[in-house]
Amino acid sequence: MKKSTAFRRYLLPFLSVVCVCLIGVGILYNTDAHRETPAVPVLSKMGSRGEEVRQIQKVLKQEGYYHGSVDGIYGSNTRSAVRSFQKDVGIDVDGVAGPKTLLYLGLSSGSSGSSGNGQYSSNDVYLLAKVIAAEGRGEPYTGQVAIGAVVLNRVSHSSFPDSIAGVVYQPGAFSAVTDSNWKVEPTPDSKKAARDAINGWDPSGGAIYYYNPRKTSNKWIRTRPVVTTIGAHIFCK
Repeated sequence: MKKSTAFRRYLLPFLSVVCVCLIGVGILYNTDAHRETPAVPVLSKMGSRGEEVRQIQKVLKQEGYYHGSVDGIYGSNTRSAVRSFQKDVGIDVDGVAGPKTLLYLGLSSGSSGSSGNGQYSSNDVYLLAKVIAAEGRGEPYTGQVAIGAVVLNRVSHSSFPDSIAGVVYQPGAFSAVTDSNWKVEPTPDSKKAARDAINGWDPSGGAIYYYNPRKTSNKWIRTRPVVTTIGAHIFCK
């Protein structure tokens, strides 16, 4: 009995010390394991494969930059298409689809959240705001929202591409995409107008076209049924 009692008297403190040490090691391990690491920007480049590459190819194909198959392989044809797109929209031409290129394409870079209604990403909101800022400079706020609504109406219309990026970069759709205005970052008003349009406000009355009668020489656009006039723009179907 004496030996057993002595054994327990010395063993229990020893086991307690061991447990405390093991708990400490576990805490340190978990802390290191869950410590956040710096975010690495997502990008696709030569040799990349996967769904993001397919999405890049799809958008570039819709806009006439890419003519190969949508196979998810980032080869020389995809890189050339990316370079041509970058040059046209006024960003660094490196042939790499990094975060800014994806932003201009209207594609999520993996770090973009939802816009709030679940249908459009924050990159879509940015691209829509960019169009509004470029096309609606000097227009009343309602007119800026109406421009955004026209883009969204086209997305929903069977005659136009089914994405904001597709509509925005459709050849000849918006003159501002190819001029110096496109290099200007969206203003706070244009960002708010984009969100208002996405949330359902449509001052254009369902229009899918608009034009400034003082600036356009296009005879066809003048034959379209007029819905409303806001600021300098006539909105029509």
